[in-house]
Amino acid sequence: MRLGLNLGYAGVGAGEIVAEAEQLGYDSVWAAEAWGFDAVSVLSWLAAKTERIHVGSAVLQMPARTPAMTAMTAYTLDELSGGRMRLGLGLSGPQVVEGWHGVPYGKPLGKTREYVSIVRRVLERRKRLQHDGIHYQIPYQGADATGLGKPLMLIGRPTRPDLPIYLASIGPKNVALTAEIADGWLPVFFSPEHAREVFWPHLEEGFSRSGDGRNRAVFDVAPTVSAVITDDLDSGRAQIKPYLALYIGGMGAKSRNFYNDLAGRYGFEKEAREIQTLYLAGRKEEAIASVPDALVDLTSLVGTREMVRDRLEVWKESGVTSLLVGLTDLVTLRALAELVL
Repeated sequence: MRLGLNLGYAGVGAGEIVAEAEQLGYDSVWAAEAWGFDAVSVLSWLAAKTERIHVGSAVLQMPARTPAMTAMTAYTLDELSGGRMRLGLGLSGPQVVEGWHGVPYGKPLGKTREYVSIVRRVLERRKRLQHDGIHYQIPYQGADATGLGKPLMLIGRPTRPDLPIYLASIGPKNVALTAEIADGWLPVFFSPEHAREVFWPHLEEGFSRSGDGRNRAVFDVAPTVSAVITDDLDSGRAQIKPYLALYIGGMGAKSRNFYNDLAGRYGFEKEAREIQTLYLAGRKEEAIASVPDALVDLTSLVGTREMVRDRLEVWKESGVTSLLVGLTDLVTLRALAELVL
């Protein structure tokens, strides 16, 4: 099991911890974006500051960029970093897509399939880009088109035309699609105890549809997991609960919150509803306090060094191949390197 470092939406001030992670043998460092820092700028900065560690987007928001722009960005970062780029993509949710980017959310499965297909064709550079789909037309042929668009090919030949593409997904159909068309999977709030029941059947469904013989042996399962090594278990959990409360309670509408649904599939349906009700009512502190300790323990690495050591075995046995840890202190960073690497 490889170790990665997920900086989340941060970036400023992360130089020291990323440099340490590289020296310790961490395999990758990842950055995210919502409606603050963009991930591309952070990854460019990280790639310039490091020499060996891979840099990955977890994730780039697909609605924020055309597929061709994303392919250009991945190509650029991969060439500038010496082949260290990993492209993680995600559709985000309706609130962000329509409320921030001002584009329709659309049908996520079809949109993702077309998007990844276009990105791959740009990077493979076998012929000029053309795509006639439901969600994307290249060249554009709408009623307001000038008629002057023509198929183009990427300027320059990618060193890695098969640059790995990861998808962030947690819903059953999206997880199956990820296994079918991507090289890796970026789940969040992953529970190793529930992997066999909640996730693996959908991954296997996707592998069977791929048509290229892909399977778990060549597929990177890379969940992000919050980690705090501490002798004060309550204090450690308290550091993680605001993150869970934000996503389960506030990252999405009451009628459509993928993270809330996932907590319900883990057996915390009642608690998830309460967290959401409190959060959306502006009672955030109460929502945070309502996050069950058991949910924190399932989806995070928190506790003493010995407790975390034992939990790591459960994560390994669940089929995780890259553990992307979200942490803020060098003590946890170093301890995990010793325990895993």
